[in-house]
Amino acid sequence: MGRVPNVTRADALAAVRNPLAFIAARWTPAPRTVQRAALSALVMSVVIVVTGGAVRLTGSGLGCPTWPTCTADSLTTTSAMGVHGVIEFSNRMLTYVLCAAVGWAIIAARSEKPYRRSLTRLGWAQFWIVMSNAVLGGIVVLVGLNPYTVAAHFLLSSGLIAVATVMWQRTREGDGAPRPLVGKPVQQLVWFLVTASALLIAVGTVVTGAGPHAGDSKEVERIPIDWETVAKMHAVLAWIVVTLTFALWFILKAVDAPRGPLVRTRELFLVLLAQGVIGYVQYFTHLPEFLVGLHMLGSGLIWIWVLRVLLALRERPGADLGIPGPAQSGSAVGAGV
Repeated sequence: MGRVPNVTRADALAAVRNPLAFIAARWTPAPRTVQRAALSALVMSVVIVVTGGAVRLTGSGLGCPTWPTCTADSLTTTSAMGVHGVIEFSNRMLTYVLCAAVGWAIIAARSEKPYRRSLTRLGWAQFWIVMSNAVLGGIVVLVGLNPYTVAAHFLLSSGLIAVATVMWQRTREGDGAPRPLVGKPVQQLVWFLVTASALLIAVGTVVTGAGPHAGDSKEVERIPIDWETVAKMHAVLAWIVVTLTFALWFILKAVDAPRGPLVRTRELFLVLLAQGVIGYVQYFTHLPEFLVGLHMLGSGLIWIWVLRVLLALRERPGADLGIPGPAQSGSAVGAGV
């Protein structure tokens, strides 16, 4: 066992004043470590969406009836609150796991050499989204699961997934000027795909807000529209996204595009097909909770893969970081922010 270095008073003061700089001065993570840190934040951003859905689908949305404490007299759940209190409180605790994952991503990005400010900014953007969504989640509880606040809560989570996806992609490419891999018409088609996917997710939140899964066993306000009508609109948007994806794949094949965009588009098409099967089965089986939960997971995966398609349309060379571009590696890398 090696000798433990002495920590001077100056070191302790430096660590207190700027802990990130203190760690960065003493630790240089491998590129793979930074990539894994960013991926862990992305995975947790999806996990928190799925577990939040489980809270609603089990009728545990008001298992802890107040916020930030679980009850007026207790920070944690109590035995009198039963399983619903356990489920809701457990989901709240997972927010700390998400914060830890985002914190690890920030530390790893700040410590990477050479320092890449864009990665650190993406990490901090995730942190502030998490904090904002935690406050919004508290408001959701305090207003008794108002469906509009529930929808905003989910949409902000989708924003978190978007930023986490971009950061994960940026850890696997360099900081060179982005170079397009496809022509302008293909880029415009993909932006239509991104817009349609965002609308698909937004309309999905309306279906949730008007549908039968209110999130609690008591009477909870719903969006005053026919949820089946909105569900059909949701299905139409889903078919638009599928059609755009198939058209994109066909065009990419026709113009002999690089392998990266082709692979990402094919993967997106497969994810969409799986999500479509789940969506229709849950609709015709009267929305069983398990399938609705799978559908929420699929929503997050679709959003990730749509963004991966967008990011795969460009490359950022990273010779200085030892990161090959997609044309050499066969993997998709995209334009950063």
